[in-house]
Amino acid sequence: MLMLDSHNGFAPAPTVDEPLSTGTTTICFEFDGGVILGADSRTTKGAYIANRVADKLNKITENVYICRAGNAAHTQAISDVVRYQMNFYSANNNGEPPNVELVANAFQDMCYRYRDQLLTSFICAGYDEVKGGQVYVLPLGGLIQRMPVAVGGSGSTYIFGYLDAHFKKGLSRDAAIELMRTALGLAMTRDGSSGGVGRVAIINKDGVERMTFTEDQGNLPMFD
Repeated sequence: MLMLDSHNGFAPAPTVDEPLSTGTTTICFEFDGGVILGADSRTTKGAYIANRVADKLNKITENVYICRAGNAAHTQAISDVVRYQMNFYSANNNGEPPNVELVANAFQDMCYRYRDQLLTSFICAGYDEVKGGQVYVLPLGGLIQRMPVAVGGSGSTYIFGYLDAHFKKGLSRDAAIELMRTALGLAMTRDGSSGGVGRVAIINKDGVERMTFTEDQGNLPMFD
């Protein structure tokens, strides 16, 4: 839907220096044996959709992914710095990957240090042999908290109640995928800043499995 203004009746075109926003829906939760992450793929610039198929599930290490929300440039910059730090850590520990908590704390350090300059929010999730599947929430300001289920972005307000009612600890892999598909569909239907396709990552002791759900394929439920 076009937005009206007082000059020409249409929404003004975005300016070159207007920041990209990852106004979005991000969902992560633990299941029996691992974690699952999901996000929409829409990137916005004001009222303009700058990218319909962005990948908001970013790999940090072989066993840890993050979901980003906030200013796209800010979240990408912090992700690049932490990825470099974790590669350096592995190089100095005989190739041993960092555990999930260490990666999450590296994000927390950056978010807190630059809390007055950067608009960032992350969900950090992964699997290691020490604590298994883990989800860490890092909202604006640099707080860090481990939680069994976490949602972020503008679309999260539409699915808090649904996840409260349907998420249970110890979900099977198939039940976790089904819950993720429905939650993404609900948020993407209601939230104007969320859309595109649903991207999902499953992380467990066997590695990372990626999936993509679309309305065209009939595997992403949308609600009128």
